[in-house]
Amino acid sequence: MVLKDRYVDELVKLYTQYIDLHYANWSKKYLRNQFDFLGIRTPLRRKITKQFIHEFGVPAKESLKYIILTLWERSEREYQKAALDILQKVKEDLTPDDMPWLSSLLVNKSWWDTVDVLSPHIMGYMFTAYPKLISQYADQWILDDNIWLQRSALLYQLYYKNRTDEMRLFQYIVNRANSEEFFVQKAIGWVLREYGKNNPLVVKKFVSLNDLKPLSRREALKNL
Repeated sequence: MVLKDRYVDELVKLYTQYIDLHYANWSKKYLRNQFDFLGIRTPLRRKITKQFIHEFGVPAKESLKYIILTLWERSEREYQKAALDILQKVKEDLTPDDMPWLSSLLVNKSWWDTVDVLSPHIMGYMFTAYPKLISQYADQWILDDNIWLQRSALLYQLYYKNRTDEMRLFQYIVNRANSEEFFVQKAIGWVLREYGKNNPLVVKKFVSLNDLKPLSRREALKNL
């Protein structure tokens, strides 16, 4: 068995020791019955994943894509979370050549719990490290019909603070201000609220001058 298959198999072996069917059923209902679960609570999952990485290390670069996509295809949601934990550990080794398969994670088994990690933490890093990728990806995502790509475009600057490309962010928001999608409206409010921690007057002015949905407006101004 090749090393990359053993890596996944060992993680599966570890996770299956902590199955909790009661919590698995609760988790499945919480995410609207879209995904199966092993039932590992998040603090415990993070602890055992940390132990696993300590023992087995992070995947070698040549095995990374295979391992992440293999974990992503498993039915239980905890394996997608493990993939995200691993990606955050190795993100500095990622290059523009990795963007096609990284982007596929946004539209495969999509929900807020994966997109909200991928966008600000992985895509946000990639767009900082390789700014030319923004026009190739984020500028296209905001115009795409897929709401998770729209949400990712809105949220990749979530933690940029004073590094935020304000013009681009506001243009993205204007592009999707009329969206009827809850997750898009919520993302608009969230990113404005976060940016408002650094530039409250700018956010207040933007909200006052633009016709945002009530949810977006309410979320944006929550702490201002």
